[in-house]
Amino acid sequence: MAEKIVVALGGNALQSGNGPATAEAQLEVVKKTCGHLAEISARGYELCIVHGNGPQVGRILLASETAKDVTPAMPFDVCGAMSQGYIGYHIQQGMKHALKEKGIGHIPTVTLVTQLVVDQNDPAFQNPTKPIGPFYSEAEAKEMEATKGYTMKEDAGRGWRRVVPSPIPSKVFELDTVKRLWDSTIVVTCGGGGIPVIENENGELEGVAAVIDKDFAAELLAEGVEADTLLILTEVEKVAINFNKPNQENLSQLTLEEAQKYCEEGQFAPGSMLPKVQAAMKFVTANPTKKAIITSLDKAIDAIEGRTGTVFVK
Repeated sequence: MAEKIVVALGGNALQSGNGPATAEAQLEVVKKTCGHLAEISARGYELCIVHGNGPQVGRILLASETAKDVTPAMPFDVCGAMSQGYIGYHIQQGMKHALKEKGIGHIPTVTLVTQLVVDQNDPAFQNPTKPIGPFYSEAEAKEMEATKGYTMKEDAGRGWRRVVPSPIPSKVFELDTVKRLWDSTIVVTCGGGGIPVIENENGELEGVAAVIDKDFAAELLAEGVEADTLLILTEVEKVAINFNKPNQENLSQLTLEEAQKYCEEGQFAPGSMLPKVQAAMKFVTANPTKKAIITSLDKAIDAIEGRTGTVFVK
């Protein structure tokens, strides 16, 4: 039986640079990303794809707010759904081309608009941490806080970004659909961490203003589909402690105990590496015989086959 892999794509896999990205530029980056993903499929692994949407949903929201005098601003959850559609569309185009080049063009890719249930009392709603939208200078960030009421935070030395609540998901609402598609189709699901919804007293779903971290969404999905590996792809080949300092140390393996210790020490940036590490820990805690790996996109195959990356073990 083929090994099941849930792939979580970081923002660098969807666009390049920190400045505004056109749809055409994003598509070119996505095509390169899909080349790596198609290689995973070509080697006999079964996969589904989860992606972030921080830059994209931020720009959709900004455009909506800017045009509010012409047309009503769209709710945050609707902006998230739009980002799922347009990023998924690009991934579908990229995968069709890449899979054909690998000689497996018969494998379809489909995007599933996905809702993830969250708790309306999650403390994250009182403490926004998830970066969205483009990067700004400190001066620009302070002005936006004063004029727009945004919460702005410095993001891992790369600049200032708007942050929004990031609740922990408890249920992938479309999980059964993903399972039905799994054996025949590469599914792009839980895009942008999924559309955050709450279940009201009547059992109906209502969207809320938040962005779920895609790493936690991918972890929940990986548990649900009984994946063998949770593969979290980011900008660095390995997780590091003392990041960007003279004594930086890259880690090939992390036990749950070591990872927890480093989290408590503040070694990993909130909204950046911290949720990746926490998601990897959560998956291995729930599935001690399975793997969680953090690595870079271009090292994905090497990491799957045990030659690099940071592997989390019990």
